[in-house]
Amino acid sequence: MAKISVIGICGNSIFMTVDHFHEKGETLVADSVYEEIGGKGINQAVACARMGAEVSFLAAIGDDRDGQKCRMAAKENGVNGFFAVKEGMATTFAVILTDKNGENQVTGYRCAELTEADVASFEEEIAQSDILLLQNEVPVEVNLAAVRLAKKHGIKVILNPAPIRGIPDEIAQSVFAVTPNEQEMQAIDVSRFENCITTLGKQGCRINNTQKIRAIPVQAVDTTGAGDTFNGVLSVCVAEGMDLYSACKYAVTASGLSVTKKYVLNSIPAREEIERKMLNE
Repeated sequence: MAKISVIGICGNSIFMTVDHFHEKGETLVADSVYEEIGGKGINQAVACARMGAEVSFLAAIGDDRDGQKCRMAAKENGVNGFFAVKEGMATTFAVILTDKNGENQVTGYRCAELTEADVASFEEEIAQSDILLLQNEVPVEVNLAAVRLAKKHGIKVILNPAPIRGIPDEIAQSVFAVTPNEQEMQAIDVSRFENCITTLGKQGCRINNTQKIRAIPVQAVDTTGAGDTFNGVLSVCVAEGMDLYSACKYAVTASGLSVTKKYVLNSIPAREEIERKMLNE
């Protein structure tokens, strides 16, 4: 069984559906409201777990109701949660707007945050992993500390560079694969990375600017979390020894399936569903 360690954020997400996104100065009335635990870290950890991997997930939470909900969500989804509780602080939360075409806009607010000391306490999990999966939703110092531990123990690192920010050379040189979308790819020098897998939404993905894998044809309902599904599934496939092309085929299929359902945790497919879809393509 593949073992994946994920470091990221976990918090409460509030989903609102609207006919269209705001024009300047416009007030909209949402058609529906839904709450769900989310964040790139927990989403990607759940995607790994649904692929059948053993998953350890490190995140910071506040000593509040949303922090307890994060613990419950990890347990209910088969993820081994390692939560650093920040006393007197709130747990991260986000608001997601989804329009009638299934496209989304996300606004997050970070409260409790991880530190380098929290990463140090997670060293044993990293050392026992096949892949360490990171994103840019934690402070850069946290990712630096994690990358150094992965290098110390010979663990491959996959970095999802979202949201966009500068990536230190030390991280770039230590990463096995970076997974930007098209916008993120324009903001980073991909030549610094060993492998670059660019996600292209409904067009699929591109490997090292050469091989392209087409997306599966679906009717998108909600694109929130599609990239997180892609990264989680990709990480498990690489951990299992698949080549990048085969791993990306799995990841593209999984992300395509995810957009056919509303919200995020509810939409992440199980391995059996992914493989059944691949057989029928």
